[in-house]
Amino acid sequence: MAGKKFRAAAEKVESQRRYALHDAVVLAKEVAFAKFDETLEVTMVLGVDPRKADQMVRGTVVLPNGLGKNKRVLVIASADKAQEARDAGADEVGAEDVVERIKGGWLDFDAVIATPDMMRLVGALGKVLGPRGLMPNPKTGTVTLDVAKAVEETKAGKVEYRVDKTGVIHCGVGKVSFETDKLVENAQVLIDAVLKAKPSAAKGKYVKGAVVGTTMGPGIKIEVVA
Repeated sequence: MAGKKFRAAAEKVESQRRYALHDAVVLAKEVAFAKFDETLEVTMVLGVDPRKADQMVRGTVVLPNGLGKNKRVLVIASADKAQEARDAGADEVGAEDVVERIKGGWLDFDAVIATPDMMRLVGALGKVLGPRGLMPNPKTGTVTLDVAKAVEETKAGKVEYRVDKTGVIHCGVGKVSFETDKLVENAQVLIDAVLKAKPSAAKGKYVKGAVVGTTMGPGIKIEVVA
């Protein structure tokens, strides 16, 4: 049962209308009612079958205005790359010692970057990091020798988008307290990246629907111009 505040917010949204992105962001900010600084989220329903490898949609994009939170970045690297990671601003750096800490239950980080030679150790953490979306992967640039660039991009607002098993992508693009234009720019950059990532094997309508909304607020349908 929706609460009074949610219902009041939902009443301000025309449920059948597809809003221009800018108008939708303005409305989402206006109807946000939580006592905390909510995240503005973009949800896209795609016409793909993610069970088929050639229709998987995933990637990363650096949001130009960041996410409004300082990500704690862990780098698992050999000694020659460890200092490079620290100089770039990594919050935690280690090798076998860090892997053992994670096995022991330590999870005080928001992103993990690893050098290729460390993946033999990191592979053992799949059951811990995988379900949390933290497993380093070459496709998302988190398994790399250029650890400095990876750390800097992650700190700057790099986000990963990935279609789930129902064909939906769901990704935060900033805080409600952001200026409207910055939220619109972040959202558009994400949408453009997803459009560009359209698999050649995908048939029919690629974007079936798209919505923006805050953490607690109602969804607002938007027009997506492919």
